[in-house]
Parts: sequence; structure tokens; C-alpha cells
Amino acid sequence: MRKEIISNPLFRTIFTRLGLGFVTLFAVSLIIFAAIAVLPGDFAKATLGRAATPETVANFQKSLGLDRPVAERYLKWIGGAVTGDLGLSFSSGSGTPRTVGSIIGPRLKNTLFLAGITALVAIPIALLLGIIAAIRRNSWLDRILNAVTLASISFPEFFVAYVLMLLLAVKLPLFYSLARVTPSMGSIEVLERIALPVLTLSFGIIAHMMRMTRAAIIGLLSHPYIEMAKLKGVPPWRVILRHALPNAWAPIVAVIAFNLAYLIVGVVVVEVVFVYPGIGQAMVDAVRSRDIPVVQGCALIFAASYILLNLLADVIAIATNPRLAHPR
Repeated sequence: MRKEIISNPLFRTIFTRLGLGFVTLFAVSLIIFAAIAVLPGDFAKATLGRAATPETVANFQKSLGLDRPVAERYLKWIGGAVTGDLGLSFSSGSGTPRTVGSIIGPRLKNTLFLAGITALVAIPIALLLGIIAAIRRNSWLDRILNAVTLASISFPEFFVAYVLMLLLAVKLPLFYSLARVTPSMGSIEVLERIALPVLTLSFGIIAHMMRMTRAAIIGLLSHPYIEMAKLKGVPPWRVILRHALPNAWAPIVAVIAFNLAYLIVGVVVVEVVFVYPGIGQAMVDAVRSRDIPVVQGCALIFAASYILLNLLADVIAIATNPRLAHPR
């Protein structure tokens, strides 16, 4: 049984990619720690103010562990991260200790909720538009869809966010301009408040996935089995859904997973613009206050999410197209 599992190309690929993922995550953790260690500024000096004596600053740094060697601090941090302990926030150094997990946890939940709602909205629309563009290739509808998606990709997110805020929250007060949500809010109110962030994120996501879906399906339409289905009189929609789409899942799933990773990792700008209490906003606040453990924890979660979702994309792509498990 074990030999069969080991010899199975899918399982072998999963184990190989998992190993590479752990190695990549370890390398990224080194980069994160080193990059944050060389950031200008000092939390102790910023907290105590300019009037603090060097002895007071040194004692405060010692209480936070900042006086220890960099290698020792890294080993302690990564060792705790492996067990799920990201350490204590510096902002609680002089008061009640707060763990990084207790700060990041609720914010990560909000970010995952925002990403999930965006995915539920964007993925079906992108797939539908991609299929329509492939069926009506080179028609006026295809040209319009390509022009709109190209424009969506070209504009930066903060520009789209401010334009939508101006049009749909100021000129036409249909949505909330700020996405401040609290645990006491009901589901309907939360959805109303995150409407503009979801719309902003959906523009770029739909554009990427629609173009990839269109390209993947068009690439298969010239294959002999598709031509045979057309000669048999199979309707175009059935040709796409029953014959072309199942074989196009590998690149489509890959771009979906990539965009899901982007939704978790790349929401910082949108969260800051709409003041949404997500992990991106938490990371920006931590950078401002030089709260190093929180910054490191957020960055590590971003890296782990990106690596995990890319691993998931590889596994699904190989499961839908086993030929990818046999490199040429």
C-alpha cells in the first residue's frame, strides 16, 4: 500500500511540492526577519519619547528582548511560530501582555471573509464572461469585454477604490464609503459596508480570470475532438461545457488559486483605503507603531497563505490533467 502511494505521481508531486513549500517558507521567514531587523527607528525610543534616558531605553529594550543577538531572536521567533506562538506584541510591553495571535486572529478572520465574498462574486462572473468571449471570439462583444478587462487591469486599485467611493458613496449615496465593521453588526449590514471593497477587488480579479478562461478555451477549440463534436451538430455551449472546459481546468484553476492568494495577500491597499479592519490594516498599523512581532506575524501569514494556495493550484491542476505529473 505504501509503495503504491509513493509511486502514485499525484502523491509524489504533493510530497515534493510540500517539501519545496516548507523550504520556501523557511527562506521567506529569514528574509522577513532580516528585513524588519534593519528597518529604521526603535520601538523603545518611539514609545518612551526623546526625554527618556539611555538607561531607561536599555531597560525597556531588555524587557522586550531587543538586546539579544539577532540569531537568537530569530530562532526563538521561528521556533514559536512552528508551534503557533507568534510571541507578544510590543504595544503591550508596559501593560497587560497581548499575544500577536489575539491581535491578528480577528483581523485575519475579517480578511478571509472579505476574500471569500469577493471570490463568490468574481469567480462565477469571470468564468461566464470568459466562456462567452471564447464562443463569440473576434465579435464586437469579445472586443468590448477585452477592452474593459484590459482597462480594469491597467488602473491601480487605490485609483479604482477612490473613483468608486466618489461615484457610489458621495455622488450617488448607494453604499458606505468606509468599511468599518464590528462583531455586533448583523450579516446584512456587514455586507452593505463591504460592498465597495468587494467591488474594487472584483475588477482586477474578474479581468485576470476572464482572460485566462478565454485563452484556455480558445486554445482547445482547434483540437480534433472539438472539431468532431461540432461536426456531429453539438450546440456550441455544450461543446464548451462538456468537451473544452473540463480539459481547460488546469490553467483556469491555477489562475483562480493565484487570485485567491492575491485576495489574502494583496488586500492591504483596499483595507487601508476603506478602513477595513483586516490583517492588512493591522500590518500597516503595526509598521507605524514599530510593533515588530505583529509585522513579522502578518508577513509570515501572508507568505504561508500564498505558498499554500499555489500548492493547492498545482495539486488541482495535476488532478484534472495527470499529464502534468510526468515532466518531459
